[in-house]
Amino acid sequence: MKYKIIGDNLQMVVVDLSTSDMIYGEAGAMIYMSDNMEMNAEIKGGLLKGIKRKIAGETLFMTKFKPNGGNGFVAFAGNAPGRIKPITISGNEFIVQKDAFLCAQDGIDLDIAFTKKLRAGLFGGEGFILERLSGDGTSFIHACGDFVEMDLAQEEIIKVNTGSVVGFDSTVGYDITMAGNVKSMLFGGEGIFLTTLRGPGHIILQSMTIANLAAALRPFIPSGTSGRGSSPLSIGRLFED
Repeated sequence: MKYKIIGDNLQMVVVDLSTSDMIYGEAGAMIYMSDNMEMNAEIKGGLLKGIKRKIAGETLFMTKFKPNGGNGFVAFAGNAPGRIKPITISGNEFIVQKDAFLCAQDGIDLDIAFTKKLRAGLFGGEGFILERLSGDGTSFIHACGDFVEMDLAQEEIIKVNTGSVVGFDSTVGYDITMAGNVKSMLFGGEGIFLTTLRGPGHIILQSMTIANLAAALRPFIPSGTSGRGSSPLSIGRLFED
């Protein structure tokens, strides 16, 4: 399998497959593909794993792509502005935020991973459920904004804005901590809690979250009421009447 990532902040990955290769992805993530690419929806790993993926926010069915009668290509992209990162798995495990998975070689197993501590699940910004990548091969993840990558040494700790953690090695500890004193928690604009990541291991952070993007766009989204804020739908109904 060969691949290339196209674009800057609106990226997509184009994967070249031989007849012996197979790749699967989230339903709806495919952008375009060669004419000889066969596409089949399957519950990868069986019904139980499919249900677990559904709980994690992924689709029950995954779509598998395999070329027929020669080499082929297929392209995938995320559902929000952001970047794509290849993750190589070979005997190790990598934990990612839910909805980060985009596509992977058939040898990659996608499962859910529960946060080990109740408070991290409640206040860590990622919820109780994360996603675990294991097996052997290459997986591609997608998240908003730009990526920042770091390698944490043994017992090295970094504090991160909740929701900004894209993924980390399974060797990295995940927890939350209070964001300073009462004054900074109430008026500092950074929230009440911060996520803490403790080494050793590799971590990936994102510069923008979908929640922050949605909050920034919300004032500019038509409300559907009369006046200057009227949506095209409401205007259309006016003319119909």
